[in-house]
Amino acid sequence: MYELYKRIPLLDFYIERLRAEPGFFGDWEVPMRYTSAIEEHLTIRTSVGFFDVSHMGRVLLRGPDVVPFIQYVYTRDLSRVKVGFMSGPTLALTELARVKDDEMLYKISDEDWLLVLNALAREKMLKYFKHIIEERKFKVEIYDLTEKYSMLAIQGPRSIEILDDLGAKWAVDLKPLEFRLNEEIAGVKIYLISRSGWTGEDGFEIWGEHGEIKRLLEVMLSKGIKPAGLIARDTLRIEMGFVLGDHEYGEDPSKFPCAVSLRYGMSAISWGKRGFIGEEALRTCRREGVKWIRVGLKISRDAGRLFPRKDSSVYVEDVYIGWVTSGCYSPVLNRGIAMAYIDSKYAILGEEVEVDIRGKRYLAKIVDFPFIKK
Repeated sequence: MYELYKRIPLLDFYIERLRAEPGFFGDWEVPMRYTSAIEEHLTIRTSVGFFDVSHMGRVLLRGPDVVPFIQYVYTRDLSRVKVGFMSGPTLALTELARVKDDEMLYKISDEDWLLVLNALAREKMLKYFKHIIEERKFKVEIYDLTEKYSMLAIQGPRSIEILDDLGAKWAVDLKPLEFRLNEEIAGVKIYLISRSGWTGEDGFEIWGEHGEIKRLLEVMLSKGIKPAGLIARDTLRIEMGFVLGDHEYGEDPSKFPCAVSLRYGMSAISWGKRGFIGEEALRTCRREGVKWIRVGLKISRDAGRLFPRKDSSVYVEDVYIGWVTSGCYSPVLNRGIAMAYIDSKYAILGEEVEVDIRGKRYLAKIVDFPFIKK
């Protein structure tokens, strides 16, 4: 029987050793939680925990035309990235300036770059890369490393302490977005370690062969570091206002606004750069202004732990002004929060709106990102 999903390589370890509750994200079976998603969320915010993020796509680009290729595909100017550093997030656009994926790139050398793709976009982006390389005759080779390595994210304010305790004092000295290849941690060989993450907290991401990562996990568990699942990872990213494919962005222009509406700004788009896919439509959108704009919604405490879900409607009095893209209960703020696209003429910070939650309207305030200040 053909399987429609893959299992992350160490899933059985998490189920048998840590009693993980598995679930599905895209076409991957992953640990969704271990104890309580709220407890795991707060562990990351106040202490340290780890996620297995092996469902993320990881790709090596190699060849003399890698830099021209990535400059053509992405919105950010990558020509000045230093060796040993990551750059991103940056956007891969359609010709209509809708977002195909937001990605991180790692510069090993001018001719060797690593990419981390969102899990839901991996297969699509690999086909897209091959098409562009063939069409424009770029001298670039693609190596899909996704199933070769496991990937951990160690996140939280105590992450530095943990790496130090594991004997990796050199890792503590890494700058934000700096990475190193072929190191050892606690006697375990790893392929890559970077000072990065997706939670808004300090932390590290580690790639390694599956058996080596399992050995490292045993050492980490003996030090008291706790696991966290993808439910907590989602609520952590929403608290920071981080976007997710098929929620805040996508390729369908009937469902998703132009990339300018995301409000990524200079962090993802280099307006001084020329010649990338979707540039003409993106600049037109910038010049003409946007109909929809991404904002935060802080739900009234009257809703308790209720929160709006994807596609919930947003109103000013009885006028429909937009829709929710992602929502959750924030354990830090002790209330519901959401990201939404609203009509730009109503996008006034501090303005009060109403949002539909389970058929009842609750008051909410328009706020900026992140929802919590670090």
